[in-house]
Amino acid sequence: MKFTIKHETKARIRVRLSMKRMTFREADTLEFYLQGFNELREIKVYERTADVAFKYDCDRSRVIGILKGFEFDAVEVPERVYETSGREIAAKYNDRIITSIMLHYGKRLIVPLPLRKLWVIIKTVRYAFRGLKTIRSGKLKVELLDATAILAAVLTGDYKTASSVMFLLGIGDVLEEWTHKRSVGDLARRMSLNVDSVWLLTDDGEVLCDSSDVSCGDRVVVHMGNMIPFDGVVADGEAMVNQASLTGESLPVRKTVDAPVFAGTVVEEGELTLRVTRTSGSGRFDRIVRMIEQSEKLKSELESKAESLADRLVPYTLLASAATYLLSRNVTKAVSVLMVDYSCALKMAMPISVLSAINEAAEHDVTVKGGKFLEAVAEADTIVFDKTGTLTKATPRVVRVVSFNGEAEDELLRQAACLEEHFPHSVANAVVDAAKEKNLDHEELHTKVEYIVAHGIASQIDGKKAVIGSRHFIFEDEGVIVPEEKIPVLEGLPPEYSHLYFAKEGRLSACILIEDPLREEAASVVRRLRETGFRHVVMMTGDNERTAAAIAARAGIDEWYAEVLPEDKAGYVEKARADGRKVIMVGDGINDSPALSAADAGLAISEGAQIARQIADITISGSGLESIITLRELAELLMKRITFNYRTIVGFNTALIALGIAGVLPPATSALLHNGSTVALGLKSLTPLLDQKKAQSQLETVS
Repeated sequence: MKFTIKHETKARIRVRLSMKRMTFREADTLEFYLQGFNELREIKVYERTADVAFKYDCDRSRVIGILKGFEFDAVEVPERVYETSGREIAAKYNDRIITSIMLHYGKRLIVPLPLRKLWVIIKTVRYAFRGLKTIRSGKLKVELLDATAILAAVLTGDYKTASSVMFLLGIGDVLEEWTHKRSVGDLARRMSLNVDSVWLLTDDGEVLCDSSDVSCGDRVVVHMGNMIPFDGVVADGEAMVNQASLTGESLPVRKTVDAPVFAGTVVEEGELTLRVTRTSGSGRFDRIVRMIEQSEKLKSELESKAESLADRLVPYTLLASAATYLLSRNVTKAVSVLMVDYSCALKMAMPISVLSAINEAAEHDVTVKGGKFLEAVAEADTIVFDKTGTLTKATPRVVRVVSFNGEAEDELLRQAACLEEHFPHSVANAVVDAAKEKNLDHEELHTKVEYIVAHGIASQIDGKKAVIGSRHFIFEDEGVIVPEEKIPVLEGLPPEYSHLYFAKEGRLSACILIEDPLREEAASVVRRLRETGFRHVVMMTGDNERTAAAIAARAGIDEWYAEVLPEDKAGYVEKARADGRKVIMVGDGINDSPALSAADAGLAISEGAQIARQIADITISGSGLESIITLRELAELLMKRITFNYRTIVGFNTALIALGIAGVLPPATSALLHNGSTVALGLKSLTPLLDQKKAQSQLETVS
């Protein structure tokens, strides 16, 4: 790629490509290419000027090499990158604003006054119809205030004021629509599907392949707990599918042969073979956008109260305007009151604040599905952690395989991996990874596998029943026998490891010892959570008492429960909420799903089961638990911002009304100040909360 360096400072560079401008697609291609290099950050591509600017953490020569190595045709970009790009919509709204400003001021120079007056009257009729619609609907809304103010200005011959008011209202509407669409679009892009590999059904059985290799008409198998990767039709099987991500339905939907299924939904129970009907396209993205825009989940309680108050204040503004006219017989003063309303600012600033906070959370690798969950995080006093894959590392490893039936340890590990590879759990992944490290091929030895939530897996290997799972499942539910001479070996297994039991034909075959080390940051995160106001920090696990006690002690948790089932976790959460506590549940597995649903805010670790991420209200995709601290700080700052916005809007607009009644402010000035403050507050609500806190802390340190 040919380019010219336009500006350069330490660790930052801006270059211009040797072309007049880029298309939206070309700009997205270049941005995608540059984002593939970890040493580049804060990348901005400007398609109008063919410029690109970014910061870098490497040698300058490396940066030059990266830029020289770029060619538009040489970069393979997934179609979803173009489909979900917000570049075109941003350009569209930018053009709308510039065009509106040029037309408003340009027509004063070239359009005769009579024609301008006629144009104002025509536009006034349109606003009048909008106001009448609110009356017909039985509600008095801000549109009625706008229509009354504009109509009053026209009737008194003040066409300039009417024109200015309509111009400001139009700019405000465009800015509100743009900021809302941008925020919703950014959130939807964060939630868009990204599935790397799938189980393709071939003549030789199930084969794990890259999702990009799947075509329409192919058959894909989706096991319990996994996400459906493509739109399709059920070709075989029966399952309960969780469609909450698309429809908001809380209950799973039964899917049988010939039923349609959609990408991004999750098989909660059962197993499906689907015939793929769509491998790409913007359908899922558009559905997510619609879900976000329509979902009440986006509204926190504070936000809902503010919007409700905004509508309730409209009649009082009308009464104040009428009273002002009756007492003063001054139309200008009455119109000045109508120029100001609380609804516009409240309904713009509050949603933008929430959506901006959600996007800021996403920048810190936290996906939040709605404002009310941020509010729950801010108010929570209880946080419940699952142990495996949550407090402990998401990548446990197999330390040793202990044989109980005389078979070779590697052979037993191979058989166990064959069963475990179908299910998304950190312990299952550890078994599969251990077999891979030893180059143990584990082709499909078994018949259909059955996953028993929070217990284990049942199947048949070479015609023999095989089960793998927890101690409770193997010895109590399945009644597995341990050879008498092996009982001392079983009792002598080291307690510092998690134990996974594998049995065939009702007899214990092996115990797989899994190292499940505590996350390095766990103890400090628990301590800081208490400092932020959590009174109850709880750990719950299906592991044995000794292992649970050791982990809890090292993490600094004094309330913990061992050998619990999914219903036990959910039961604890429900009881805590019944006692008046606000509860966050943090988990990563299928067995955590009931508790995640029961909590005020369910928080899933992204390395865990897809169903946990789908059911959870919040997902952490970062590598550490520190994101929970960041989330808590962000949620508290959001609640403070909403409260500040509310007080500022009510106080400032009340002052404008008072000045209008007093005759200090003419209608055009009232409209300008009202709309200007609304836009300013909306833009202020888009600023990062955490950066603002950081800057404030630095200022306090200096002073």
